[in-house]
Amino acid sequence: MVQPLSSLRGSSAEALQVLGERVDKDGITLEQFAELGRDLFGLAELLRSEPALRRTLTDVSTPAQAKADLVHGLFDGKASPAAVDLLAEGAGLRWLAARDLADTLEHLGVIAVVRSAGRPAAARLSDELFVVGQAVNSNADLRIALSDPARSREDKGGLLRQLLEGKALPATVTLVEQSLAGSFRSVHAAITEFQKVAAATQGEGVALVRTARELSDAERTRLAEALSTQYGRPVHLNVEVEPALLGGLRVEIGDDVIDGTVAARLDNARRKLAG
Repeated sequence: MVQPLSSLRGSSAEALQVLGERVDKDGITLEQFAELGRDLFGLAELLRSEPALRRTLTDVSTPAQAKADLVHGLFDGKASPAAVDLLAEGAGLRWLAARDLADTLEHLGVIAVVRSAGRPAAARLSDELFVVGQAVNSNADLRIALSDPARSREDKGGLLRQLLEGKALPATVTLVEQSLAGSFRSVHAAITEFQKVAAATQGEGVALVRTARELSDAERTRLAEALSTQYGRPVHLNVEVEPALLGGLRVEIGDDVIDGTVAARLDNARRKLAG
């Protein structure tokens, strides 16, 4: 089942599941997944920039066949048949908000790009997205440059490509460039969400682990196995080293927080003494 978008409710969430079944299937080559992902990103961006078209394609009073004919008339030969068919089918479904169709196309594009990396590279893709997200978040100059409205999207894309050139999977580069589309509040937020989708597409959860020192391979394996057992599915670890924690671990997975750090215990002791 396709991982739901937290922003979608009711009929929009149901529409995502219907369209997701068309994307999340076997029998498509890695190259076709890559093309589908890029085309879905392009269609999503077009819908966001053309409010009249967006409203027309989500108008429940317009017959589904008329909307499908419009989609094929506009996009046949300009995007892959699979992407055009998805948009045509999506136009015939019900959406709570007109923007939900574009958000869904982008979400399905992320899934398609993740699939284009192939299952053996899934863990590497997730790790690369995490590293890029950390780099953006920790480098103030880069973060400011990527949020500067005076810089063109192509200019910002060049900065990111320079960061990744020869070091990352093509799927990683595609997703990082998509983070510049502006559909999230920041590049870091987009990359973080894309990593979650990447993990969910492989049937995994994502745990952010903050620790005072680097974990050994054996410690990572034991922690991943323990969390996988607790949550009933494989868990991918993102590990951040923060010496200020002094010792122990802080694990964030979904809405759950497990804080066993020395710093947290000291803070708790101080509060008790102050009380």
